[in-house]
Amino acid sequence: MAGLGVAVGALTALVVICFRLLYESGQSALLPGGVLGNYEALTAWQRLLLPIAGAGLIGVYMRYAARGDPRTGIGFVIERTTYYEALLPLRNAINQLVVATIAIVSGHSVGREGPSVHLGATAGSQVGQWLGLPHNSLRTLVACGTAAAIGASFDTPLAGVAFAMEVVVMEYTIAGFLPVIIAGVTATALARVVFGSGIVFSIPALSIEGLHELPLVLVLGLLLGGLAAAFIRLLRIMGQVLIHWPVVTRTLIGGSIVGTIGLFVPEVMGIGYDTVAATLAGELGVLLLVAIVIAKLLATAAIIGLGVPGGIIGPTLVMGAAAGGAMGLVAESMIAAPLGGPALYALLGMGAMMGATLRAPLAALTAMLELTANPGIIMPGMLTIAAATLSAREIFRTDSVYHLALGERGLDPRRNPLLQAASRLGILQLVDPHCRQLAAPGDVETIETLLTDPPNWILHAAGEEGLPTRIGDPDTLLDNHHAGRPPSDGSIPLLAIDEKASLREAVEQLREAGEAALLVTRPIGNGAREWRGVVTRASIYRAYLG
Repeated sequence: MAGLGVAVGALTALVVICFRLLYESGQSALLPGGVLGNYEALTAWQRLLLPIAGAGLIGVYMRYAARGDPRTGIGFVIERTTYYEALLPLRNAINQLVVATIAIVSGHSVGREGPSVHLGATAGSQVGQWLGLPHNSLRTLVACGTAAAIGASFDTPLAGVAFAMEVVVMEYTIAGFLPVIIAGVTATALARVVFGSGIVFSIPALSIEGLHELPLVLVLGLLLGGLAAAFIRLLRIMGQVLIHWPVVTRTLIGGSIVGTIGLFVPEVMGIGYDTVAATLAGELGVLLLVAIVIAKLLATAAIIGLGVPGGIIGPTLVMGAAAGGAMGLVAESMIAAPLGGPALYALLGMGAMMGATLRAPLAALTAMLELTANPGIIMPGMLTIAAATLSAREIFRTDSVYHLALGERGLDPRRNPLLQAASRLGILQLVDPHCRQLAAPGDVETIETLLTDPPNWILHAAGEEGLPTRIGDPDTLLDNHHAGRPPSDGSIPLLAIDEKASLREAVEQLREAGEAALLVTRPIGNGAREWRGVVTRASIYRAYLG
């Protein structure tokens, strides 16, 4: 798997680099002076019409080109990884690439990290599918692609690993860690070859001035948890508004909202990292920072909720930086004791907002550390992110933005921890190959031969493909033989399952079937299959629950 980690990391880096070059080329061509993210330099009518035009293009594309399955983003990756054995379709990733590029270029309030994660996870899944790997291995490769995408997009390899484990696969295992780490390092190194290795946000060393600041840091976390909860709830409300309207109409309305907001607060347009940099540099005042928080929250919730697929990580960083910076300025003007400064609180706000919204505290903390190379934020960052996450969850009763969306459809990957753990295990180690298939029910000679050297299981009743459909044990066969009953009397159904299936698939198939066993099969060409052995409830119990 380590070698596959390198391959998936390299492939993901290539895809993310192409994605970034694509939308940056579009921004350079459209924006004044070719300056990336320079939407503030557009005229008022350009700021109004550009998002509307982009939303119209996205709506038309989703209506006619992506109508089969338009789902995209990190939530879609989590759903496919949990409920569909990490089988991510290529077509959805293509849709994500197209619409995310249009959304970013046209100035919508969306991020690049969510689309990058979808592209990277799909790259990992497709590599595993092409190689014919078991489904539990696909989960690891999806995690590799996720970590590689965050690393290549953010230049944060460690945060990518933490994000993959916290948000997508929701587990920490040594066997899973190693290939994911390798993938993150590989992708980040290749991205640095193209985009350079400078720190994303270059700021002076920051730290709190003393323990007297910890209450203020705690208050910041609690407030940011409330802001994250408000953002999540507004996003879900907008997702239900006009849900039955045509997608083109909904995206145009979303584009109109973004364009209108951009008339008054152009800083909300685009990914917004230039706004984050200006906040950290202390270039923005309190009133503008508060306006950015409100405007960014409304614009992001509107455009994503009304159907434009885009990332939310970037917008959460902008909102967090602006809210933290504003609080830092206010505190500095009101408190006589020395404080860490507005830049420190802006940085803490970024981590708190990201951690509370995504429910990924470790990924948020490591991202802040890697984005600024500022170890002084570790202790206050831990407190702020923990307070924000607890505030959003316990005080405001809001779940992760991704799990809340899945929960509205009756899905929750965390509902059954045992099944979640079973997803990372294969079934080949449980296969009992000591079986014999009874060719003809009335073949007395064959039955007597089988009973002289009995296997563990007797397979009966070949189906259309020649595969047995029922299973019994030799003792039952012997009793039937002596009593003159049909050999298959007392047998139970035998259900076919592919050898690449995970233990979770096996458990769910047995649960739905009632009293049955599983026949593990593999393809042998021309649509035909052969069996390798059987898996029973007893074998699963002995291996994992005994």
